[in-house]
Amino acid sequence: MSEDVERRPGEETIPLPDHFDAGLYFIGRVRTPWGSRAECPKNGTQTDAVCTLEVDARYHGALQNLDGATHLIVLYWMDRAARDIVRQQPRHADGSRGTFSLRSPARPNPIALAVVERLAIAEGTISVRGLDCIDGTPLLDIKPYYASTDSRPEATVQRAGR
Repeated sequence: MSEDVERRPGEETIPLPDHFDAGLYFIGRVRTPWGSRAECPKNGTQTDAVCTLEVDARYHGALQNLDGATHLIVLYWMDRAARDIVRQQPRHADGSRGTFSLRSPARPNPIALAVVERLAIAEGTISVRGLDCIDGTPLLDIKPYYASTDSRPEATVQRAGR
């Protein structure tokens, strides 16, 4: 986590536990045109930028048959995000919001999720459209997106909720 994390009035932080409960293997890196959080789009639907998932050589075999999926679920680790904020003050909101009610990268486990369009696969790289993260972000996992099971058209979020 970066020590120069922006703090806004109304935000609440907590002390973090002294140890981790699990381990992760980064499977590669995400390559994007953005060098800072301020440059990133608010979400992946706000950009047409082509980004690249660079998969480490040891995981190239896991890409077999992925070219059959038009869209993918990409999980990535927002490694420069604050992890101790439980209430955040979004720029667009009048009051604070609980971290778990937001899609902000600042969270106890900064795991981000995006549904992306797969454009091409070649030699351990996947070209995609629909990401919103800083260049060099660690890649956690790639899964095929199934519209039949992953889409929930009836889902809603009430922003006025407290």
